[in-house]
Amino acid sequence: MTTQTTTHRIVVLGAGYTGMLAAIRLARRTRKLDVRITLVNPSDRFTERLRMHQIAAGQELGDHRIPALLEGTGVEFVQGRATAIDPERRMVRVDDAVTLPYDELIYALGSSTDTSIVPGAAEHAWTLNDPREAHRFAERLAAVAARGGAVVVSGGGLTGIEVAAEIAEQYPDLTVTLVSTGQPGAMMGEKARAYLNRVLDRLGVVREIGRKVIKVLPDAIELAGGATLPADLTLWTAGVRVSPLAAESGIETDARGLIVVDPTLRSVSHPDIRAIGDAAAVRQAWGQVHGTCQSGLPTADYTVAAIVAQLRGKPVRPFRFGYFHQPVSLGRRDAVIQFTKADDTPGRFYLTGRAARMYKESVSSSPLNAYRMGMKIDIPVQLSKGGKATRATA
Repeated sequence: MTTQTTTHRIVVLGAGYTGMLAAIRLARRTRKLDVRITLVNPSDRFTERLRMHQIAAGQELGDHRIPALLEGTGVEFVQGRATAIDPERRMVRVDDAVTLPYDELIYALGSSTDTSIVPGAAEHAWTLNDPREAHRFAERLAAVAARGGAVVVSGGGLTGIEVAAEIAEQYPDLTVTLVSTGQPGAMMGEKARAYLNRVLDRLGVVREIGRKVIKVLPDAIELAGGATLPADLTLWTAGVRVSPLAAESGIETDARGLIVVDPTLRSVSHPDIRAIGDAAAVRQAWGQVHGTCQSGLPTADYTVAAIVAQLRGKPVRPFRFGYFHQPVSLGRRDAVIQFTKADDTPGRFYLTGRAARMYKESVSSSPLNAYRMGMKIDIPVQLSKGGKATRATA
């Protein structure tokens, strides 16, 4: 006799900030329902991406293991890399060896730094994509610092700024150069950006502004126009790429490989797939959301609520999100926080100094706190739904 199962199987791909939150909150909110949750990730270690610049500068951080964070939740953890998705048969292949069937798939594979855009970057530049690589970089950095060498950070976005400041503070005898095609902190208001530059001056960070890297060499970088900068180490933070898995699996994606989703974050081609965080092309009335932890965690929390509502036969409202701040650490003793409008353009207010440093630390530690408290309560992870800027979305 065949037994009919009614268990609703949910597979979460990726245990970064968004995937971890989705798995833990789903477990709590569906504990009275017949739901089975499986979390898939290549490593059993949870990576604090918000602190990767600290690892690169040689600081030791906590060792957070995914099974320990999931303990007591009932979530099954499968360590391995998702290598194929069959969206028609609703199956995920892990390491070309294990097959996981699903009724709903949460795609949270995130993004990484793109080293393919400039010749030599993949071969000679370091990235912050993996904590193991960041640790190896830190070991090399200490040796370079001992002889007063030079480090080049390519990319003037928030990651580039943070790691350049962190390294310069940790190793004041190093020559640290930040190379950027635009102004570092260009997304900030004038006053916050001026403070940022004063701190970089104090830390001795050299800036090459309006310069484009056209080639990375083993011991230098080549700039447009023919100039070269010596570099014992080059750290690449410019450009973002996402996993090609969704596109390869026949799921509709945009030109960048992000899954195209409807207003409830479901794939427009395969509604039983929900994309969150950096993997989703999420649009609001004010424009498209860009990938950050600030926007990623709310997509995870919303998706959990949407799944639970669906399982209970309740309506689901569209996702609404607005940016609130741009927190940037400037070493261990300083920071700048630019408060923003919903579309991430700078607002009137900003915070600096010790208060900003404490604010940034609370932001960096908030995801782990949310996971640890996830068995008991849901700590809010969304600071703004965008107000009137997103009402048209709803």
